[in-house]
Amino acid sequence: MDPFRLGMPRIPGLSELLSVLQAQTEALAQLPRTLTELNSAVRELITATSTATSAIASAQRTAERLEDLVGELEEPVRALKPGLERVGRVLDDPAVETIPDTLRTINEDLMPLIATIRQAQSRVAGVTGLLRRRGGPGDDPV
Repeated sequence: MDPFRLGMPRIPGLSELLSVLQAQTEALAQLPRTLTELNSAVRELITATSTATSAIASAQRTAERLEDLVGELEEPVRALKPGLERVGRVLDDPAVETIPDTLRTINEDLMPLIATIRQAQSRVAGVTGLLRRRGGPGDDPV
């Protein structure tokens, strides 16, 4: 209901003007709270920007250190490539798969034989040493 309609003829545009003035007054009443919220949001944005700047600087320092490290390691790693390729070819050889069996066979069959030969050699050396001390056949006393 229009407050100015108390039996008076309606003035064209006055109601609209009053509605606009009322809306503007309400908006102006909300302005301090809106500005406070905007100020708070700007402070938070500044804090977030500062944190992001620090994080970016730290990430950049880390990236530079990694780049230096990669630069130092690149040449030695490249120098290892030919040797690693040769080792790879050797390990791909089917003969490599037989090595454990060959070593087991050597350990089981050959090592006891070598031990027996060493024992025989030791006995022969003992007998030979004994013969030398006693003066074996063919030794002429002078």
